[in-house]
Amino acid sequence: MNDNMSSLRLNAIAGIPDIQPGDDLNTILGETISASGLTLLDGDVLVVSQKIVSKAQGRYVDLSDVTPSAEAQQLALQTEKDPRLVEVVLSQSRAVLRSRPGLIIVEHKLGFVMANAGLDQSNINGGVVGERVLLLPEDPDGSAAQLRDALHARFGVNIAVIICDSVGRAWRNGVVGLAIGAAGLPSLVDLRGAPDREGRYLMVTTVGFADQIASAAELLMGEGAEGQPAVLVRGLRWSQDELPVTALLRGADDDLFR
Repeated sequence: MNDNMSSLRLNAIAGIPDIQPGDDLNTILGETISASGLTLLDGDVLVVSQKIVSKAQGRYVDLSDVTPSAEAQQLALQTEKDPRLVEVVLSQSRAVLRSRPGLIIVEHKLGFVMANAGLDQSNINGGVVGERVLLLPEDPDGSAAQLRDALHARFGVNIAVIICDSVGRAWRNGVVGLAIGAAGLPSLVDLRGAPDREGRYLMVTTVGFADQIASAAELLMGEGAEGQPAVLVRGLRWSQDELPVTALLRGADDDLFR
């Protein structure tokens, strides 16, 4: 990571249409990149929002089709949430870790610790009548790898792909971008054993490289009506082997917040 990096360039990719279930996201992104006039180069990183990946995969649940269980109804009373929404949260979770009115913190089936199992209710209806929620992609690392391979086949370059989502953090207010899927780069960079500027060897330092990139891209993607779900990042350098986002997940035994 870094490798004498002195500057970065981030470009939001304009013209991506509203994605619908069943859309070929790989082709749409390839065509949009070509139409934008951008040229992909080896070492570029494409950051794509979780929302458009989930939309293309049809990861919608209509709350009118959900029957809440007794567990969901009880948790809904405690959190002042729609029992149907709570039922969907539970369906996507391994365990409920914390809850209070308005909030449920869970361990998602993918291993992420997050609020409300990452369910999304903003900018997802696309004119469809009903109460829908959008789930996370089924396999974010796999989806990132498929997109990377498709863009390599189309443009003949070796790029990396990150799928990102907006999440809160245990220690601070405010959401930031977080990588939930990645391919073509080391999601986690291990600096242990490397010397600092004074020659002292680092003992514990590991860097959430994919998360850093995702959060930078979120500055252009935005959180509301910006409508810029893909960002091209240029100028990054790294030397460590590829690692998926699963490498970023901290086990329960090492997690002091559980």
